[in-house]
Amino acid sequence: MEKILIQLPKRLVMKLEKSKALYEEAVKLLPGGVSSPVRAIKPFPFYTAKAEGSKIYDVDGNCYIDYCLAYGPLILGHANPVVKSALMEQLEKGWLYGTPIELEVKYAKLITKLYKSIEMLRFVNTGSEATMSAIRLARGFTGRNKILKIEGSFHGSHDAVLVKAGSGATTHGIPNSAGVPPDFVKHTLQVPFNDVEALAEVVEKNRDDLACVIMEPVMGNSSLIIPEEGYLKEVRKITAENDVLLIFDEVITGFRLALGGAQEFYGIEADLTTLGKIAGGGLPIGIFGGRREIMEHVAPSGNVYQAGTFSGNPLSLTAGYTTVKFMIENKVIDVVNRTTEELVKGLKDQIEDSNANLEIDSIASMFCVYFGRKPKNYADALKLDKDRYMKFFWKMLENDVFFPPSQFETCFVSYAHTKEDVEKTIEAFGLCLREL
Repeated sequence: MEKILIQLPKRLVMKLEKSKALYEEAVKLLPGGVSSPVRAIKPFPFYTAKAEGSKIYDVDGNCYIDYCLAYGPLILGHANPVVKSALMEQLEKGWLYGTPIELEVKYAKLITKLYKSIEMLRFVNTGSEATMSAIRLARGFTGRNKILKIEGSFHGSHDAVLVKAGSGATTHGIPNSAGVPPDFVKHTLQVPFNDVEALAEVVEKNRDDLACVIMEPVMGNSSLIIPEEGYLKEVRKITAENDVLLIFDEVITGFRLALGGAQEFYGIEADLTTLGKIAGGGLPIGIFGGRREIMEHVAPSGNVYQAGTFSGNPLSLTAGYTTVKFMIENKVIDVVNRTTEELVKGLKDQIEDSNANLEIDSIASMFCVYFGRKPKNYADALKLDKDRYMKFFWKMLENDVFFPPSQFETCFVSYAHTKEDVEKTIEAFGLCLREL
């Protein structure tokens, strides 16, 4: 096989021969060569061989400090030994039953204790499934058709929310999807993030047929966009005054901003909440829950249908429950937040020293490097220089640091990241800025 090297303007040359060969096979078998759009890095992605702690290793033997962390679930880092041990114990007992198990009850009790707004919940398989079901439930409970989402928010890949969506849809310039009939999204309204006036106007105008407002309390799929002071409280006030349900999509923020998610962090209670990512401890999971009077409309208690063969499967519940218990017992959020603060401070110092035209912001253990001005909404995010970011991405990768391969994704820090990781990352960051 011909030796393939990716040439980048840097002190090293990166060897990715095996990854390139795998990609050439993958594009013949998988659309775009990948199983999810954001992984389609040009000219091709690296292929992972294994991961442990804060590190991810590719098939060519390169080792990277990982700040992508599977886009958020791995707050304990890769292959946490406590979670691994619990999974191995469960594997001895079986990995799929199709029947209720005790852990469903234990985990549900723990979640309802941490999230005051959740009195009942349903375990599903993905964040997309959770948001789809929550929207269906909101419509079924209220008897109304319309929903309101925030421009650039990503609530999964189901039809009703694929309008000005974030995540891979933004990265690849496809904010709307082919194959979604106009009738499917005619009831989906939108307003910008951090715009109370626009929200109030649309809610009040449509209140008689508006089932819910669904939103990420902190936007994590159009870069990291943090709510302005008082914004979320106003959203809660407007929805309550107009008798419209508020759904907080906490698939990303759940168990990360606080054990009780953004709702605990900001002191706000939603009517319905969706969880995922960290909730599964690295295995597939989705959860939707909320007030008892709403959740009792879910089948078989009520007339809003939802079902799934793999829902509440023992492996996902084991990984999720073990992760959350570990987080409580080891004060993981405090530790990870301190690591993030140290890292972000160092990165800011490098930006100032280099006079680079970029900014950085963070919340809890999430942070983002913006090639442009820090955005306050989706329209601002689209002005960021995504091409320059990708040059930065490759430079960081060549310096053994893996940031998400898109300007529109968010970086995450884990419990496994060490002081040495932080120091190496800051050094690599400064070097890359000087070379851009």
